Amino acid sequence: QHDETAPLWKRIGWRLIARKPLEQILHEGRRTQMKRILGRLDLIAIGIGAIIGTGIFVLTGVAAAENAGPAVIISFIIGGIISGLSAFSYSELSSMVPISGSAFTYTYATMGELMAWIIGWDLILEYLVGAATVAVGWSSYVVSFFSDVFNVQFTRKTTQAPVLWDSSSLSFKVNHGAYINIPAIFISLAMTLLLVLGIRQASWVNRTIVCIKLVVVLLFIFGACRFVDRDNYQPFVPKREGNSYGAKGVFKGTQRVFFAYIGFDAVSTAAQEAKDPQRDLPWGICLSLGICTVLYIAVAAILCGIVSYRELKGQASPLVYALTFHDNTRWLRIMIELGAICGLSSVILIMLMGQPRIFFTMARDGLFPKIFGRLHRRFKTPYVPTIVSGIVCAVLAGVLPVDILGDMTSVGTLLAFILVNIGVIIMRFTHPHVERGFRVPGGPFLIPVPGALIALVVLVLSDGPTIYRLFIWLGIGLVVYAVYGYGHSRIGNPERWSEEDNAYFQDMIYDEGASAKKEEEEMDRYEEPEERDSVKDNTSHQGEEIQTQQHYHMPTPH
Repeated sequence: QHDETAPLWKRIGWRLIARKPLEQILHEGRRTQMKRILGRLDLIAIGIGAIIGTGIFVLTGVAAAENAGPAVIISFIIGGIISGLSAFSYSELSSMVPISGSAFTYTYATMGELMAWIIGWDLILEYLVGAATVAVGWSSYVVSFFSDVFNVQFTRKTTQAPVLWDSSSLSFKVNHGAYINIPAIFISLAMTLLLVLGIRQASWVNRTIVCIKLVVVLLFIFGACRFVDRDNYQPFVPKREGNSYGAKGVFKGTQRVFFAYIGFDAVSTAAQEAKDPQRDLPWGICLSLGICTVLYIAVAAILCGIVSYRELKGQASPLVYALTFHDNTRWLRIMIELGAICGLSSVILIMLMGQPRIFFTMARDGLFPKIFGRLHRRFKTPYVPTIVSGIVCAVLAGVLPVDILGDMTSVGTLLAFILVNIGVIIMRFTHPHVERGFRVPGGPFLIPVPGALIALVVLVLSDGPTIYRLFIWLGIGLVVYAVYGYGHSRIGNPERWSEEDNAYFQDMIYDEGASAKKEEEEMDRYEEPEERDSVKDNTSHQGEEIQTQQHYHMPTPH
């Protein structure tokens, strides 16, 4: 409880930095009604499914042509290092706080409500706008696939966005003759429907697609390496031209291809559907990122070797386009197009899986309308935020180009990485004894500090308009928080929440028979009687703690 006699400004200040207690977060995670069906391989597949997509099939060529030239290889290496540092931090926090809220929940437990809201709002750029970006790339490959295989030509009117982004002048231009991107809208809505039906079905589809696209990426690497011409690597770092190339171009290329690494953090949003999240989430995050980093560097090296980087400018399907310069590559192009279509589908699927679960978690904390926190009675999925996210994604993909969407997604993710790295440092001092399934090696500073600083540098080097759009977006978010979130938050407004609401959002089961059955099912996961007794005693003790704990952590002003 806070002092009601304190000045208004001080009470508001304490509200904004009020933290959600870790015990409450863990309790809610244990009592989830979501179906825990995802194993370690499923989580690794989710990571690979989310990572390998637009970055490798689309943005590789864009970054080489407009930013770094052949040095886009270095951009990928830097991006992999940055992502690797943050992956360690995500692994520790996800094993410590296995909740679907991902960076939002970690920030809530370490930095308070306002920063949690900012990162939760920011994650919309990563997942929702990210899914729209990939949907645009998916549309380009579908058009190319039908042209190569069936000789069917789709009209630009219904397959391209009505506006284009000119990176040289940093301005929008009208795309004459184009009105809407119907294929991008279609895939967004199709993936949304699959996610509403259940996580098991979505996991099956994702595993199948991941196998297909891994085979296709390897086919490109080994099938196109015979066409590599060393002259295409000269100059490796082209001389600077305006906002492009040179050393700055390499870092701007990093900022652009950084989008290629987005996805490993999506593994953490499946925490409440994982069988053993504390052990398996770190594996899913780190192993999927490692596999994809190696593949990215190899693909970038081959792509820049088989065609001049300048030829890739404006190409939404660079791998296929590069192969058109060489004879007897038709079937390889078709395989790549098919793999890209499948691969991009899985990215859209995972992004649209992650975003609703962020909304779901925020709604359960009162920062979004309660309806966003409801699970479907039959499918046990957060169906309302899933449907809303799918519709918004379809609209964005239908009218905006891939360049502008990709840049916005990258800066949103960089901000999330900065706060997650800081969160690890804070947690090491505020909760040093809480069990962690994984610890960042080297202590609380060796990896998180450079991880946060490097992400900050790449963020600062982004285009001015991209930064402006980020701040405008965050400004809109603060207005939404002031109008709705502040007045409905469970931290500061417990009177707005009935016992039924609190019980539901903590996944408590009032029926004693159902509760006993659920506890027995939980005990059956442990083979040894000693383990079962230990877990049962621990669960009982935690339940008593939660019953006596009626409020969130609120600092007391003096």
